[in-house]
Amino acid sequence: MFEDIAIVRGGGDIASGAIQKLYRSGFKVLVLETKKPTSIRRNVCFSEAIFEQYVTIEEIKAVHVNSIDEVEKNWEEGSVPVIIDKEGKYIDIIKPEIVLDAILAKKNLGTNKNMAPITIALGPGFEAGKDVDVVIETMRGHNLGRLIFSGSAMENTGLPGKINGYSKERVIYSPAEGIISNVKEIGDLVKAGETIAVVSNIEIKTLIDGILRGIIKEGTNVFRGLKIADVDPRLTEKENCYTISDKARCIGGAVLEAILYLKNIRTDIHRKK
Repeated sequence: MFEDIAIVRGGGDIASGAIQKLYRSGFKVLVLETKKPTSIRRNVCFSEAIFEQYVTIEEIKAVHVNSIDEVEKNWEEGSVPVIIDKEGKYIDIIKPEIVLDAILAKKNLGTNKNMAPITIALGPGFEAGKDVDVVIETMRGHNLGRLIFSGSAMENTGLPGKINGYSKERVIYSPAEGIISNVKEIGDLVKAGETIAVVSNIEIKTLIDGILRGIIKEGTNVFRGLKIADVDPRLTEKENCYTISDKARCIGGAVLEAILYLKNIRTDIHRKK
């Protein structure tokens, strides 16, 4: 139905790297989100448009829309539309050239190769060649951003990547179910043992000194074990709270590479016929 349209399932911080690359490269991008996204690094998540109606990240404006007419209107105006569509019904409506699963749920929530001519998924939970055309490695390290055409990404270790020698210490999970009340805001300097939020009358404290790089939105109903905050131990890196991360940019570049690679292969096959 349409050409050069990329639908991205998920608008979190890693997805934002891909959304930026696709938008800057001239694709029409539509982001599908849930009613209540649980993004942590909210200052650089296009998913925040669901709550705020619109956000601007590195000069790219995203707008919460509610219909196909509003989607097309925002494409014409040069914005990225973000719509509530957990099931992916707009994939059937629009029939895009590209579908990218950037939910990072560590499992497949329904994305399949029949959704579009080019299908890509980020991280574990997908098998390239079966579920999607390409899986992209999201584990920090030597293979970050590698395109996988057969098989799967590395299994989730449950351990965040190290920054200044800290891994699990820099990520904070909810100790209980309940509504979160934030004490600190993104960008705040925090000390080890300091309270950053409260859930069910339980004070949630940091384990290390650093910059609060991300915290889930105030008033979110969280469950026990949900990731709710992220502390960056690099005290001089406050500006990183407001820009897309190196990891997200790397993965975003890999998404663009995967699309162009598959397009080139199919063009060559067509020419040889």
